[in-house]
Amino acid sequence: MAALMVFLVFLVAIFLSVPIGVSMILGSVAPIMLVGKGGTIEQVLNNCFSGANSTPILAVPLFILGGVIMAEGGISKKLFSFFAYFVGKLPGGVPCAVILTCLFYGAISGSGPATTAAVGAMCIPFMVSLGYDKVWSAGLIAVAGGLGVIIPPSIPFVLYSLATGVSTGDLFLGGVFPGILIGVSMMVYAVFYCLHHRENQAQINDRMNELHSEGLGHIFKESFWALLCPIIVLGGIYTGFVTPTEAAVVSVFYALIVSLFIYRSIKASQMLTFLCSSVKTYGGLAFVLAFATAFGRVLSLTKATKVVQDFIIANFHSSFSILTVCMVLFLILGMVMDTGPAIIILAPVLLPAVQQLGVDPVHFGVILVCCLSIGLATPPFGLDLFVAGNLAEEQPMNVAKKAIPFMIAFLLAMLLITYIPAISTALPNMF
Repeated sequence: MAALMVFLVFLVAIFLSVPIGVSMILGSVAPIMLVGKGGTIEQVLNNCFSGANSTPILAVPLFILGGVIMAEGGISKKLFSFFAYFVGKLPGGVPCAVILTCLFYGAISGSGPATTAAVGAMCIPFMVSLGYDKVWSAGLIAVAGGLGVIIPPSIPFVLYSLATGVSTGDLFLGGVFPGILIGVSMMVYAVFYCLHHRENQAQINDRMNELHSEGLGHIFKESFWALLCPIIVLGGIYTGFVTPTEAAVVSVFYALIVSLFIYRSIKASQMLTFLCSSVKTYGGLAFVLAFATAFGRVLSLTKATKVVQDFIIANFHSSFSILTVCMVLFLILGMVMDTGPAIIILAPVLLPAVQQLGVDPVHFGVILVCCLSIGLATPPFGLDLFVAGNLAEEQPMNVAKKAIPFMIAFLLAMLLITYIPAISTALPNMF
C-alpha cells in the first residue's frame, strides 16, 4: 500500500504539472503522513541535504560551465572548418561535417541543447547560404545536437552514475561507440538526401576552395586546441590522473585558458555572465538531485523498488524482452520529460531488476541516455527542437517534420545498440 502510494502521488502531481522536484517530495512524504511508513519527515529533510552535499555532484555544474565558456569562445566554427576541409566537397559532405561537429562538440559541452545552440547558430545560416533547405538544416541540427549527451564527457552519464553508483569512467567509455554509430547512421541518410535532391555543387566547391586556400596547417592550428580538449579531459580520467569531478575542474580551466589567451574570443569581464548562465541551467536540476535522494530512500523503506523488481522478474524472462519494453518506455518518456530528472527517477528503480535478468549496468545506462537523447528532438517538448526552431526562425513542429528521417536513422542505430551489448561494453571491458 505504501509503495503504491509513493508512485501514485508522484504521478498525479506530475500530471497536474507540479515541478518534478516538488512531485518527488510529495511522493516521499505521502506514506509518512498518511500511513506512517517510509521513515520520518526529519529523515526526508536530512536525505535532501545529503543528496546535495556530494563531491561527485560538483562535476555537473562544472561541465556545464566549461561548455558555456567553450560555446561563447567560438569553438564550434573552428571544429566545423576542420571537418569541412576533409569532407566538404564530397556528396552530402557539408551536412556530414555538421554532424561530425556536433559529435565532437558534444565531447566539449556534454549537453544536447548547448551543442544544438553552439553548432546551429553557425551552421544553419552557412547551410542556407549554400542552398540547403532551412527547415531541413534545422531538423538536422536538432537531432544531431542529441549526440552531445551521448559522447563523453556527458552530463546525463554523470547523473546516471550518481543515481546508481556505476563508474562514471566506464559510462563515458560506453558512450563512445554508440555515439559514433548514431552519427554514422545520420550521415548515411544525409548523403542519400543530398544525392536525391542534388546540392548546389558549384557554390559548395567555391566555399570549400576558399577554405582550402587557407591551408591544412592553418586550419589545424586554429582547431588544434578545440580538438585537444576531450583528449585532455578523458585522458586524465582513464589514466587515473584525475577523477571525473577533477576532470570537470580541468575542463573549466582549459576552456578559460584557450578562450581567453589563445583564441582571445572572450573577455574576463564576461565571466559573471557565464557563471549566471551556468547557475540558471543547473539550478533546477540541483533541486531535483537533492530531492531524488530523499525520494529514493523512501522508495527503499516502503519496498517500492522491490515491488518493481519482483514484477519485472515475474513477467519478463529474458534480457531481450525487458530491454525492448524499457526502450519503448524511455522513448515515450523522452517526449515529455527532461533527460536529467528521468534518469534520476528511473535508473535506481529499474537497474536492480534488469541486472537480475543479466543486463550490464553500463549497457543499460547507455540505452537509457540514448533513448532519452532522441527525446530532445521529439515533439511536444523536445528542447533541441525549440532551440533549432528559434535559430532558424521556424515553428518547432515544422522542424520536427523535417527531422523525422534523422530520427529514424537514430532509431535504427538504437536497435543495434540495444540488442548488441558489446557496442556499449567493449571499451569499458578493455580498460
